[in-house]
Amino acid sequence: MGEKNTYQAQANELSQTLWAIANELRGQMDSSEFKNYILGVIFYRYLSERTELYMAEILENDGITYGDAFADEDYRPVVEEWSLSKLGYVIKPENLFRNLVRKITKFQDDADRFSVEDFEKAINDLVGSTMGHESNKAFDGLFSDMRLQDTRLGETVSERTDMISRVMVRVSDIDFDLQDSQFDVLGTAYMILIGLFASDAGKKGGEFFTPAGPSKLCATLASLGLDEAKTVGDCTCGSASMLLEVQKHLTTHKVGHFYGQEKNATTYNLSRMNMIMHGVDWQNFDIYKGDTLVDDKYGDVKMTVQVCNPPYSLKWSSDKKFEDDPRYSGVGKLAPKSAADLAFVEHMIYHMDDEDGRVAVLLPHGVLFRGGAEEAIRKYIIKDLNRLDAVIGLPANLFHGTGIPVCVLVLKSKRNGNSDNVMFIDASKEFKPGKNQNTLEQEHIDKIVDAYVKREDIEKFAHKAKMSEIIENDYNLNIPRYVDTFEEEEPVDLVAVKAEIQKLDTETKAAIDKAESMMRLLGL
Repeated sequence: MGEKNTYQAQANELSQTLWAIANELRGQMDSSEFKNYILGVIFYRYLSERTELYMAEILENDGITYGDAFADEDYRPVVEEWSLSKLGYVIKPENLFRNLVRKITKFQDDADRFSVEDFEKAINDLVGSTMGHESNKAFDGLFSDMRLQDTRLGETVSERTDMISRVMVRVSDIDFDLQDSQFDVLGTAYMILIGLFASDAGKKGGEFFTPAGPSKLCATLASLGLDEAKTVGDCTCGSASMLLEVQKHLTTHKVGHFYGQEKNATTYNLSRMNMIMHGVDWQNFDIYKGDTLVDDKYGDVKMTVQVCNPPYSLKWSSDKKFEDDPRYSGVGKLAPKSAADLAFVEHMIYHMDDEDGRVAVLLPHGVLFRGGAEEAIRKYIIKDLNRLDAVIGLPANLFHGTGIPVCVLVLKSKRNGNSDNVMFIDASKEFKPGKNQNTLEQEHIDKIVDAYVKREDIEKFAHKAKMSEIIENDYNLNIPRYVDTFEEEEPVDLVAVKAEIQKLDTETKAAIDKAESMMRLLGL
C-alpha cells in the first residue's frame, strides 16, 4: 500500500509541476493549443535523454563520449546508424535537450545564447534524420502541433524565445530518471496532464481521452487469461491510453505489435508520442491517421485483443458503396446514418483473430435495443457469428463531456463452453460519486470482472441468459430485460395515511379560523 501511495504522491507532484507550466502559457492561447508546447518539450527531453542513455551504454567500452564520437569522422556514421536502427532517430550532441537548456541558463556570450530558432532547427534535424528510414512513419510530423513561429507564443523572435525558454527550464527541473521506476511515473503524470486538459476543454478534449476506470475495465476484460498478445488494436485510439492499458494487464506484459487508427491529426501525434514515451519501440507499433469507417488501414491484420471507445452515435455516410466492404457485407444492411456505433463493432469483428480474438468496446445503450438495421446487425453478431459474450451496463457521468451511461460489449471469437449463453451485468450503481464526474474504482472493476468470470446469477446484479431468452426477446439486449433491479417499495398503510390527511385538514381549518378571528378584531 505504501508503494502505491508513494507512486501516487510522485505522480501528483509531477502533474502539479506540469500544470504550473501550463499556467505560464495561460492567457496566451487556448488550453488545447498550449498543451502541445508542454507535451512537445517533454517529449523532446525524453527522446534526448534516451539518446544519451543509449550512447553511454554502447560507447562505454570505447572510452569515448557521444560528443567526441560524433565529431570523429570514422565514429560518426557508425553511431548514427546505431541510433537509427535502435531508437529510430538521431539527435546531434549540440541539439541534446541538456545543451539547449545550458544555452538558456549558462550561456557564455551572445553568440552562445539560446534562441527559439535553435529549438526549431533541433526538431527539424531530428525528424530529418528519419527521412528515407522505416522509422519515419513513427516520427514524421510528430512536432507539427508545436508551432514555434506562432505569434500567439510571442510577436517577435525574442518574445517567443522567452516563452519557450521558460517552458524548457521548467521541464528540465522535473525529476525523472529513465533508468528506474520514475519513468513510469512520468508516463502516469503525462496521462494525468492529458486528463486535466480534457477536463479543461470539456467535450472537445474528451473526444480523445477515456478515463482510467472504463479504460482499465476494458483492458482487463479483453486480456483475461492471456500471458501475452501477438497483436493489440484500437480503431479509434485517441491518445493511445487504452492500447497501453492492455499491456499492463497481460501476465508477462508482452505485446508483439500495437495497431491504432485515429482521425484527428493532433491526437494522432499524441498517440505516437505516448507510445514512444511508454518505451514501445518504433518497430513495435503502427498508428495510422484516417477515418476508420471509411478507410480501413489495417488491411488483413487479425488481432488478439481489441479495445475501443468510439465516438458515440456518430453520423456517417452509410453510403451504398460500403455494402461490398468485407467488414459490413455479412449483414446485408449498413449501420444507420444517424448512429455508426455498430459499424465500429463490425470493423472490430472483421479484425478479430479467429482462434482467440477478444474485443471490449464502450458504447451507448441505444445499440442494445434500437430497431431497424441495428437489430439486424445484433442478430447477425449473436445468431450467425455467436461472438457476443457479455453485456455490461456502467454508471452515468463517467466520461468527460457526456453524462450518459454507457455499456461494455465483450466479444470473443471462440466462446468455449459459453456458446449457449450471454452474461448480463448491471453495474450502474458501481461508482464513487464525484462533484463533476463519477469514477469507476478498482473495487468496482474487480466486482464486475469477478461476476463476468464466474458467470453465475447474482440478484439485482448479474444474469447468465440462455440463447433462448435472447431469441424470445427478439435480440433486444436491453439490460433490465435480463437483470431485474426492481426495488419493492414499502407497503402503504392507507388507514394511517387517511388519518394523517384528516389531522392536517383539521389543523389547516383551525389556523384559518384563527387568522380570520384576528383580522375581525383588527377591523379588516
